[in-house]
Amino acid sequence: MPPHSRICHGLIDTRFGPVAAWLNRDGALIRLIFHPRLEQMAEHACRRDDEALAEVARQLAEYESGARRDFDLPLAPQGTPFQQQVWAALRRIPYGRTVSYGELAKALGHPDGARAIGRANATNPIALIVPCHRVLGADGSLTGYAGGLPLKAALLRFELERSEPPGLFSA
Repeated sequence: MPPHSRICHGLIDTRFGPVAAWLNRDGALIRLIFHPRLEQMAEHACRRDDEALAEVARQLAEYESGARRDFDLPLAPQGTPFQQQVWAALRRIPYGRTVSYGELAKALGHPDGARAIGRANATNPIALIVPCHRVLGADGSLTGYAGGLPLKAALLRFELERSEPPGLFSA
């Protein structure tokens, strides 16, 4: 990501740990990571402006309180057309639900592309808001997550506890 595409970053405390987020010059979110390490902060260095991230912080707080299931933020992740396709599909996975890499590959017209989907998922620069944590292994197991498997499990458990079971009270 070219340095000129970043304008600022900020730090946000969440129930799941500290989050670092970056906005581009247009105010679109380009990166969000949990538990940022010093080398990650240095790699994406730009001026700190927590106030510029106020809307991101507000929506994260609403998510944490259970009042928000979908985020409404301008996003501008940098990636290949295939990565962009995968990241857009991730945003369509409903809150509290999961899919396998294979199911996602089939849905995107790449029935044998589970590994490619996994690589694109692993490069998602906007954690949680582009919900890559909702993708599981074919057997339902937790698989890689940049924030670590304990965080992935915590996010999934949090969403599941606040979701209605499918079909309950449906006509």
